[in-house]
Amino acid sequence: MRISDNDMLELIAFTLGDQEFCVEVISVREIRSWTPATILPHSPDHVRGVINLRGVVMPIMDLSLRLGMAASEPTQEHVIIVTRIGEQTIGLLVDSVSDIFTVATDSIQPAPDVSRSVDRELIRGMIPMDDRMICFVELHALFETLESEAA
Repeated sequence: MRISDNDMLELIAFTLGDQEFCVEVISVREIRSWTPATILPHSPDHVRGVINLRGVVMPIMDLSLRLGMAASEPTQEHVIIVTRIGEQTIGLLVDSVSDIFTVATDSIQPAPDVSRSVDRELIRGMIPMDDRMICFVELHALFETLESEAA
């Protein structure tokens, strides 16, 4: 489905360190408190392991590490954003959820061309809001890179 410039997107903002990021609300199934994960041998560094989510084994991705930032050291304040794209469910470890907001698609600015092409695919764009700059994460690309690393 193609989104026209007049369309609005509902987004959920979260923090990683002192930066704000967001994903589409439609892909978020729930937000839960941090649960220690069981480590998977030979998994990528940004995969913290798996947890049992109501009988389903779900991988937990350290989104900070995946986006090239410092690894998270989870505390009671950290949360897991449970996301679903297609048939795949992944938990994203983030510092906190900060906001739910709606934005016009034409207000999303292209991400600057300053990183590797693989990393650029993870960022859908930048959203300037008041005195904030929110980085829009492309969940489809996160899921595709996780699948290709598992293969």
